[in-house]
Amino acid sequence: MNEEPELKDEKQGTIWPPADGGASSSPQPHVNIPVPTTPQGVPVNQGLEYELPPELQQQGWKKFWSKRENRPYFWNKLTGESLWEMPLLKPHFDPITDPLGICAPPLPHPGPIPLAHMPPNTAVPIVKRRASEEIGPQAKKFILAGPWDLDVQTNVIILERSPCSFMHSHPEVEAYRCSLLSKLRQSYQEVCHSREAIDAPKDSFNRWLMERKVIDTGYDPLLPSNCYPEISLSMYKEIMNDIPIKLVRPKFTGDARKQLSRYAEAAKKIMESRNAEAESRKVVKWNVDETFQWLRKTVGATYDDFQDRLAHLKQQCQPHLTETVKSSVEGICLKMYNLSLEYAKKIREKSNSALKEHGLELPPPMNTHTTRKVWCYPIQFAIGCPRLPVVDYLPDRDQALLRYQGDTLAINSSHLQKLEHLYRHSCFDDRKFEFFIPRVWVMLKRYATFLGVNPSPNTANSDVQDTQQSLPVTVFECLNRAFGVTFECFASPLNCYFKQYCSAFADCDSYFGSRGSFLKLKAVSGSFEANPPYCEELMEASVDHMERLLSDSPEPLSFIVLMPDYREPTPVALSRLETSQFKRKQVTIPAYEHEFRHGFQHVLSKSEQNIRSVHATVIVWLQNPAGHQRWEPTEERVQALLEAFRPGRERERDRQELLSPTRQGSTSDSKEVAKHVAI
Repeated sequence: MNEEPELKDEKQGTIWPPADGGASSSPQPHVNIPVPTTPQGVPVNQGLEYELPPELQQQGWKKFWSKRENRPYFWNKLTGESLWEMPLLKPHFDPITDPLGICAPPLPHPGPIPLAHMPPNTAVPIVKRRASEEIGPQAKKFILAGPWDLDVQTNVIILERSPCSFMHSHPEVEAYRCSLLSKLRQSYQEVCHSREAIDAPKDSFNRWLMERKVIDTGYDPLLPSNCYPEISLSMYKEIMNDIPIKLVRPKFTGDARKQLSRYAEAAKKIMESRNAEAESRKVVKWNVDETFQWLRKTVGATYDDFQDRLAHLKQQCQPHLTETVKSSVEGICLKMYNLSLEYAKKIREKSNSALKEHGLELPPPMNTHTTRKVWCYPIQFAIGCPRLPVVDYLPDRDQALLRYQGDTLAINSSHLQKLEHLYRHSCFDDRKFEFFIPRVWVMLKRYATFLGVNPSPNTANSDVQDTQQSLPVTVFECLNRAFGVTFECFASPLNCYFKQYCSAFADCDSYFGSRGSFLKLKAVSGSFEANPPYCEELMEASVDHMERLLSDSPEPLSFIVLMPDYREPTPVALSRLETSQFKRKQVTIPAYEHEFRHGFQHVLSKSEQNIRSVHATVIVWLQNPAGHQRWEPTEERVQALLEAFRPGRERERDRQELLSPTRQGSTSDSKEVAKHVAI
């Protein structure tokens, strides 16, 4: 059977959350609550269903809904057996000594009596599934090796959401979108250089994209197209910080002297070439001349002398420089937004053109206000998917190359298998995997363009991208074991550990399990891990969103938030965390005493994937009363988490698994999966 039982916790539209958020094991009335029916989504399950008798539940049986057959079926979590009709009750069933009930005496074959009129302890006849679908109780379970655990079931309950109004992933449209984004990034560099004689601040463009998306209500999943205010305060500050020159901490005394001289020259040039006020021009000129006199007269000045002199000069001149170039910098920010808006319109026109060829069109945004509670499920689309062009798949040793129109992207074979597993769990409009490779290419292209690089074997030593770093496997295992964490608030299909997560791009990530933007997730209960990328506006909005969710929900809700400890100045989001009314615990891990996984782990070899953190990390537990009662950060649990962060713990874990005799079969199974990955 293609439907895997473990999916039903997330996708089937039946939920009746008990008062404790789903932890109770006592029988509850089973009521079907439909989730929106979309081309990709969850079918509506009509009518009421009967709850299984406690005896059958004790023997491992569970009831699920078949989307293909539109009727219920039964699956045994202990034996792997799958049946269409109510299973027999085995009176002498022992899950340890006789898991298949072979030693139990046969029961008489009852007639087709309606379930409602059956006397107690009467079994319903077993009807085998079709031979083509029979997997058998002894079917081998594939174990997907890698830094993830995709079998962890979600404990997250949310309010029902509207379907996504974006277009399905399309390689042609995505190639066009990414070319325009690269052009926009290049325009940013050129306008900074031509107007202010500086290079575009490092990573400023990426943070601008993230900051804009916090407030963007436009129709493009990547480019900002409807933001207010139009001028980004984040971009404005970062450009201003590099005027008149970008200041870095010099290594040697000679470098400190050169930087002081360059700053003075650049400040003087700006005031002479701009329409500055007379008083500002006078103050800057006097301070610059004094600096040059000091440089000529002073002999044997130390490193600290030059740094102190630079700090004094900047304090005196920077306010006047800022006032002089203010209108010019605002013009840069406004130009970037207007270009983004223009490019977003072009992409929408191309998307509509591609859809019209298949008789489709982009729908208007939908906003559904509902109080219906459902298990957290992946983002769904409001329209169908057009036919996708062919993307070439080129296996290359331990990597796979995906090529479309000469644009080749690389991914490790293990991560491609992971994507195949996520796709099988979360995508429901492509059971034959006809669109799998094109959709993987689109997702890889989106992240490569967003990061401003093309991850490949040739760029494996690129700088770490903070937006793609993830936690070590040992930390995720501890979070799940000690605090019930089953959900990542900020992840991607490439670096996620669980199969349920939120990500930046709902349109291209949804096929691989993304629940969309965390800021739009209306969580009611569950345990979350949040490690947001370094964007001050995004971190602030995330903390605000967490506090709203914790305030609104009486059910168990917990967020374990990790943030970099930049104390100069202290980020507003970190200050908000430390003073939150929901804070239950806070610990700090010093710099270089813990590790993260590299942002490009999907193209790097295993030996390069773990890196030391160059800054301290603050961990804060935000929990409502019910969440604190269930997942309290006790001293033992916190210490276990800190131990899981210790450098080298993940390598020790891998060595133990390799030496464990119980893992030998798993390793062979994973190799078998690699040979038969569904492409």
